[in-house]
Amino acid sequence: MDDRVAGALSLPDDWPAHPDLSLALNRMGSFDWDLDTGLMHMDQAALGVFDLTADEYDGRPASLAQRVPTDEAVRLDGMVSQALKGGRINYGAYFRIQRRDGTLRWTHTQGFVCRDATGRPRRIIGIVRDATQELADSSARQELDLERRRRTSLVEGTTAALAHARTVKDVIAVLKNSQGLAHLGATSLVMGLLESGRIHLVADGPEGAYVPGTRFTRVDEQYPMSEVVRTLTPRFIESAEDFAASYPVLWPDISHLGITAAAYMPLIAQARPIGALGLLYRDKAGFTPDERNLLMALGTSIAQSLQRAMLYEQEHDLAEGLQQAMLPRRIPAVPGAQVAVRYRSARLGRDIGGDWYDLIPLPGGRVGAVIGDVQGHDTHAAAVMGQLRIVLRAYAAEGHSPATVMARASVFLHELDTDRFATCTYAEADLTTGVVQVVRAGHVDPLVRDVDGSCRRLPAEGGLPLGLSAEFGRLEYPVSTAELDPGQTMILFTDGLVELPGSDLDEGMQLLTTLVSNGPQNLQKLADELCDAIDVRGGQDDVALLLLRRRAAQAPQPGGRLRQHVAQNDPEALSSARHMIRAAVRAWGAKERADEIELAADELTTNALMHTDGGAVVTIRVMAGAERRLRVDVEDRSSALPRRRDAGEEGVSGRGLMLVDRLADVWGVESRGSGKCVWCEFLIPSGHDGSEPCTEPSCNST
Repeated sequence: MDDRVAGALSLPDDWPAHPDLSLALNRMGSFDWDLDTGLMHMDQAALGVFDLTADEYDGRPASLAQRVPTDEAVRLDGMVSQALKGGRINYGAYFRIQRRDGTLRWTHTQGFVCRDATGRPRRIIGIVRDATQELADSSARQELDLERRRRTSLVEGTTAALAHARTVKDVIAVLKNSQGLAHLGATSLVMGLLESGRIHLVADGPEGAYVPGTRFTRVDEQYPMSEVVRTLTPRFIESAEDFAASYPVLWPDISHLGITAAAYMPLIAQARPIGALGLLYRDKAGFTPDERNLLMALGTSIAQSLQRAMLYEQEHDLAEGLQQAMLPRRIPAVPGAQVAVRYRSARLGRDIGGDWYDLIPLPGGRVGAVIGDVQGHDTHAAAVMGQLRIVLRAYAAEGHSPATVMARASVFLHELDTDRFATCTYAEADLTTGVVQVVRAGHVDPLVRDVDGSCRRLPAEGGLPLGLSAEFGRLEYPVSTAELDPGQTMILFTDGLVELPGSDLDEGMQLLTTLVSNGPQNLQKLADELCDAIDVRGGQDDVALLLLRRRAAQAPQPGGRLRQHVAQNDPEALSSARHMIRAAVRAWGAKERADEIELAADELTTNALMHTDGGAVVTIRVMAGAERRLRVDVEDRSSALPRRRDAGEEGVSGRGLMLVDRLADVWGVESRGSGKCVWCEFLIPSGHDGSEPCTEPSCNST
């Protein structure tokens, strides 16, 4: 710049400022910008930062425009203006310059604003320096810190996901699906568990990686997993050549996979090896210290999760084995019916339930169907279930009525040394007549599927759960009576089939009803679909399921019998007994005498209820012999024998036995220890085999 021009512009006496030697030594240039004249002195180092020679610079900032991109110049000018107008005494900024070869480099400037006594800015003295390497180093440090945080987050995230894994398969799924492999750069993983001195391969890497004969290998063989289990030391394979030289037996079978590096870690839990994990890499060479530390930390977390999963599986297998031993080994063939049963165990470690089903063949073409659930999810619940199933079966086989079976089972559970209770439904079905007597102890209602596929609930008045009814002295279980027509299916199930996450019981019942209605006609396939559906919806509880379908009506067999207990002042039980008799008469081919039989049975039952202090037990059965006869027995606890008498023209009672005498072919009275039995018999007309279809609509218990 011409000194005459500088003098004419009245520059400050100390202009330009002399840079400190230390600036030049640190490759920093200086500038002195006089704001009154607009001249900016730049020393040689400053011009070097801008990639300018002395003859290319005329002393004015505008001549720097060839090196400063427009957007950067606008941003820098704005920042300086704000500093001057805002009263600040310094500023600093990073900006880019474009060198003569076209490359962009980062530059840093820092200026000091000199003001006069009035605060007016007069001069800016500052420095400029190349900041490209500085920012590159800073970015590298940030990336390194970011990578370390990412890897730490990877271990923490994987550990958190593994905390929810309950089985070995769950652990493998977490490792494959948590994006951990992608973050680590691994292509795939292999995993083996130590079992009886051998390594069992449970995850065999990418497709085509499995080597025949390596599903089980010995610890002393020359394989990488065998080595790390044997030495308890990680093995980092840093090249394909290293792999081939170290494991010549294995490498020829996997060389086609393009593996360039691998890391094998022993899985150690409680100071003993339980297996090994291998990560396989492509396009990778070597492992940094940070990567090695990360993989070893990951191996420790995986080992702990695997040990926990293996313990869960062992406990669940033990508990499930106990429960399966308590369930019926086989379901007997039942003439006149098709049966399907299923048990679905909830995969929650040892948390199994006390759900059970049972089918009990009974005399006279009858069958008892049981479904139940003991409170709790542990081995104790399974043990109580087994005992309860056995005693309930025994009470039913002894010939007790359904209500008595349930009451005695409740007393047994109450007297058992346990604090558990159980819900249960017991249904006794006469497959000849289709009459079903249902007793419910705190359990969900059964369903009935009609021949056309439609499905409906079978409402049954219930009592308290088993155990609780005995504890509170409420052992009276009402019996609901319904008819099962040929082709209809009764469905008994535990609440695990209808209790779903996020929904109430009514929603679950409605969904189940829809599934049954839309399900296949085949009983076994229908049972499978119901269990599959609960798996898809994420049911958490055990499920027991029993489906009973009545086949086409069969001819009555001698000894066929139905029984109903009628208590004092229990109109529902009396109605249920009438319902039972009506269905039996129709099914057993006595429709021509139906009115006579129903009227006689009603008279005998009414007499027992009116003239004794207790209830009555009504039984209807087909008698064996040359002639087909239907017999009605009405038992009560009174030893006083009834007598036939004339009621007179104005009498309102006394005609009962006279009416029975006229209606029945034969009747009589038998002493029964503490009580008596009044009976009557009717000849069944020939030509009726009981197989004609029912034309009356089936109805539920009233």
